[in-house]
Amino acid sequence: MSASASSATSTTPKPPVARREEDRYVLVGDAGYADSKGKPLIRQSESSTDALLDPPVKVPDPYGWLRDESREVEEVLTHLRAENSYTEALTSHLGGLRDDLYREMLAGIKETDHTVPTPKGGFLYYSRTFEGKSYKSLCRAPLPPKGGKHAWIEQAKAWDGTKESPILEGEMAYLDVNALAEGKPYCSTGQVRTSPSGKLVGYTVDFSGDEVCSLYVKDIQSGEIVDHDEKLECYGALQWGADDKTLFYLQFDEQKRPFQLYRRIIGSDKPDELLYQDDDELYWVGLSKSFDDRYMFVSSGSKETSEVHFLDLTDPDATLQCVAKRRDKVLYSVRHRAGSWYITTNVGGTPNMRLMMSEAVANSEELWTDMKDHDGNAMFDGGYDRSISGVTSFESHSVATGREGGLPQIWVITYEGAESSEVKDFVQLTFAEDAYDVGLGSNLKCTANEVVIAYDSLVTPLSSISVPLASPTDLSVRTTLKEQEVPGYDKSQYVSERTTVSSRDGSAEIPVSIVARKEVMEKVKAGESVPTHLYGYGSYGSCIEASFRTTRRTLLDRGMVYVIAHVRGGGEMGRQWYEEPNGAKYLCKKNTWNDFVDVAKHVIFDRKMTTPEQLSCEGRSAGGLLIGASINEAPELFKFALMGVPFVDVVCTMIDATIPLTVVEWKEWGNPNELKYHQYMMEYSPINNVREGVKYPTCLLTGGLHDPRVQYWEPAKHAAELRHQASPDSGPVCVKIDMAAGHFSASDRYKYLRELSFDYAFLLDQLGFAGIGK
Repeated sequence: MSASASSATSTTPKPPVARREEDRYVLVGDAGYADSKGKPLIRQSESSTDALLDPPVKVPDPYGWLRDESREVEEVLTHLRAENSYTEALTSHLGGLRDDLYREMLAGIKETDHTVPTPKGGFLYYSRTFEGKSYKSLCRAPLPPKGGKHAWIEQAKAWDGTKESPILEGEMAYLDVNALAEGKPYCSTGQVRTSPSGKLVGYTVDFSGDEVCSLYVKDIQSGEIVDHDEKLECYGALQWGADDKTLFYLQFDEQKRPFQLYRRIIGSDKPDELLYQDDDELYWVGLSKSFDDRYMFVSSGSKETSEVHFLDLTDPDATLQCVAKRRDKVLYSVRHRAGSWYITTNVGGTPNMRLMMSEAVANSEELWTDMKDHDGNAMFDGGYDRSISGVTSFESHSVATGREGGLPQIWVITYEGAESSEVKDFVQLTFAEDAYDVGLGSNLKCTANEVVIAYDSLVTPLSSISVPLASPTDLSVRTTLKEQEVPGYDKSQYVSERTTVSSRDGSAEIPVSIVARKEVMEKVKAGESVPTHLYGYGSYGSCIEASFRTTRRTLLDRGMVYVIAHVRGGGEMGRQWYEEPNGAKYLCKKNTWNDFVDVAKHVIFDRKMTTPEQLSCEGRSAGGLLIGASINEAPELFKFALMGVPFVDVVCTMIDATIPLTVVEWKEWGNPNELKYHQYMMEYSPINNVREGVKYPTCLLTGGLHDPRVQYWEPAKHAAELRHQASPDSGPVCVKIDMAAGHFSASDRYKYLRELSFDYAFLLDQLGFAGIGK
């Protein structure tokens, strides 16, 4: 294979050659045998009525030996180290460029900074970062007894910008994550919760990247750890009860699925009490609390069905009760306000979620009614045009978030009074830019008379804005609490655009977001082609928003255009953009990469913005599947493909219920053990569809050794298959495995920037930009 674009020499390093076992395979379907522990293999969910493949089918798995769940087999570790060494050797000439990119990224970040102080229980809570320190420090300060509205914001704005000075008078760091991370290769906090009195802080922390956490309780004033069990491993979710002694947390099963809720009494010698357990492996248990702190909610949901239980924290004798029993393909979530449940749900088979309410009682499903505005119209009826994703209820108002017109939106619901559920007014917030990202900011008090929102766009850095709930549409009374400072950034030098591309089947208009420097887009308008980077995701109904990223400037300032394809499988246009029959789930999943390839063709052939020699592409996790499938379908369109922790070995992974999270994912992709899905999934699984003798673009595949979501062996196996099948004139295939991280890359912010600099340096080199500065 060819060397990188600027470094082809006779001494080009040779990639490691993984041992290929041609007779190795996995059995798909009704295999009829047990695992290594003698336990029968789970081949489908208990609720499935679809037929298994019988007899089972052999699927080749020549690199299956790379799978080592212990992460200790020396042959495997040696191969991964060889992959890392090859990638480093092939890109060693880019060391200077990596350093330049890293310095540019660092220069665009205010290293010593803080978040917006948010009031709760007599304190103002915020976090700080410090130059040279990798992690944040969680802080609080006493709420000033006097002063006008947002007096503390003016005090924070008067801060002198030094690491030594407090943001607010009386500042105390109640959890310094830098101290937690000392001596650890990885450190990521799960949830951090202060106790009802504010005297204690409970937190969960993952020190390996495998998302298994330890639980600690600390006395804020003394700094003493007052509760910790070294043997206790838990999921990241954590909630306090009604007092400083009661904690609730979740436990995993063998497949890393949170499935049990426990109550822990601090200082008690009694075992933690099991309150709830869901043995259905399709269901994932979650934990939350009502905004007014009255109820604990325990959710249990698959990708298509959910159920919520509640515990009244004001009643010490209360037991868990069900809001509404699970019904097949009915999703719902619950919030509480003034004695009523506020429910977002698709009950009735609506294409999008609707907003309903009922009295706050158990088994309330027959009481649910649509919430209506003052004119008697359902505010969110579950139709195609408007979708709701959540609702936050203050004393006299509710704030709904959702989507309309392909963009995130916020609505404010005003009630007749604090104890009333009668709607007085229903308004939508509006924003000037044609593409943006907006959502709720930090809001900790349900009695607040304002809501804090977070707004940014492709060209506008993040702002936290206070919106009075009594006059939400009056722009003159909004207060900007804090704007993201981006050193050296001049918004006027950049331009963004929102457009659409027609899908090949004519059934969809694919939203596309574009950002570039003004002079670059002038070149495009004049008919000149420019290097372009195309990003996509398209799974789980998750949206890739048109948000600001200061690190993106390292590409833009070198003359690149950055394009986001909002392909089907995401939720940008509502749940219909995700669900069957016209979204990209189950047996219409191919729409995801068909859309992506259609956008690539559009920027090349219709807009003439770029050429295949100037086009790179990127996706992460399920987005890595998108890229793997796209370069199989149309390898000739791309020069460089970046696949971060890519889900590319779809069939071999999805048949095997012993791999963490597989069973849960059957409700996303389908189950290749079943006749209904097998052939369709085989037709798109990237590793099973690498085309022999075809020229492929240069590929960089990254992974984390401890990743529980996409196992490290997927990028390793896929790279080996690409090298084996692709033509000799294909670009090089490189693998970079972080031996100390999981799915979410480096937890250290400086290490993360180093990794991103590595990726972008490789990308720029492949597009011929290695020698071009800002």
